[in-house]
Amino acid sequence: MSAAGTVLAPPPARGERLSLFAVLAALYMAQAIPSYLIAAALPPIMREAGISRAAIGYLSLLFLPLVLKFLWAPLIDRVRPFARAHRAGWVIVTQVGVIGCILAMLPLGPTNVPGIIGVGFLASLLISTQDIATDGYAVKRLRPEDRAVGNAIQGGSVALGVVVGGTLSLVLYHHVGWAGMLLTAAAFSLAPLAAAFFMREGEPAPAAAPRPSIRAFLRRPEVRTILWVALTYRVSEGLVKAMEGPYLVDAGVPLDRIGYLSGVSAMTAGLAGSGIAALLVRRYGTAATLGLLGALRTLCFALFTAHALGLVLGLWPLFGAAGFQTLIRYMEIVALYSLFMAVSSTDQPGTDFTILACAQLVVYLVGSLVSGKLADLLGYGALFGLATLLSGLATLATVRMLGVGRAGQAA
Repeated sequence: MSAAGTVLAPPPARGERLSLFAVLAALYMAQAIPSYLIAAALPPIMREAGISRAAIGYLSLLFLPLVLKFLWAPLIDRVRPFARAHRAGWVIVTQVGVIGCILAMLPLGPTNVPGIIGVGFLASLLISTQDIATDGYAVKRLRPEDRAVGNAIQGGSVALGVVVGGTLSLVLYHHVGWAGMLLTAAAFSLAPLAAAFFMREGEPAPAAAPRPSIRAFLRRPEVRTILWVALTYRVSEGLVKAMEGPYLVDAGVPLDRIGYLSGVSAMTAGLAGSGIAALLVRRYGTAATLGLLGALRTLCFALFTAHALGLVLGLWPLFGAAGFQTLIRYMEIVALYSLFMAVSSTDQPGTDFTILACAQLVVYLVGSLVSGKLADLLGYGALFGLATLLSGLATLATVRMLGVGRAGQAA
């Protein structure tokens, strides 16, 4: 039975499963490439062009749709852009719009800050809307035993998007300039568009079907429990991640090594961590996996704390903690998203999943926003110590709310 009580279809054939995995990989790549073009490639390009750090900081406005997309998620669950293409229709419309936004930046150049923010905000709205449709499709199509695999595919696709949208774009800008970079990004974004035509969807929901809404989400007690998990499990992470780079600089780590840790290691951790997490979730369930990852995360934060307080010396322990923290972050996203899928209703899968995904993102971003101020007031040692304490408490609370005995049901 699904979360809404609907009987699941018979197990799909192997070829059908592999086809679904390939479609999901392409759909998540479609979001990742333009996202990291904007978030990872544009800021250093604009800085090199002489744009002030304050102006570049305004690019953070582009994250608003990612946090607020739950507000229009019920609309995406309700409305079909085309008669026989519901979520596939949304993917087609939004992806064409995203490609148009990339091309619209061609005449702007890297110094037109208002233009880049305006076009980037529209692109962010489209990407966020596409994410609702893609996640809703994944929730409906993935069987319980394949959810961890599906979310591992998402993690791997995001990691590849970092390379294509971020790293490759920077290399292309250096060698062929602004226009060549954007045209290549637009070309890469065309390929995933084909995946929309391979999405398999059923007939429109009957008129008597429940109307998707945020209120319908909140009426379900089992979903409210998972919402508390979403709001607590990652509460400590933004505090450390936002200050990891500045702390490494202050600790004397060269910029090229920091670039490796945040770039190539992130891709490696994304691919490896997503696969390992999928295996853990399938074997032990989400509650046990989140408990293990939370404990390991707490140890990483404790090592940061010890280093900041001078209890641990040298850079290699710091490199190990930073790299392992990245690995854990990709792994826990697979586990959390598998949990979110397990409780999402088949009547409004995009709405339910999006609300939970936005909740965990909000607490992460809040931590990131206050981390710098706390570091200034308290110092790195106290900041990382606070994160360690919060991480341990959040892990215990999550295991308690889920219950290890129910982990297999959630997975």
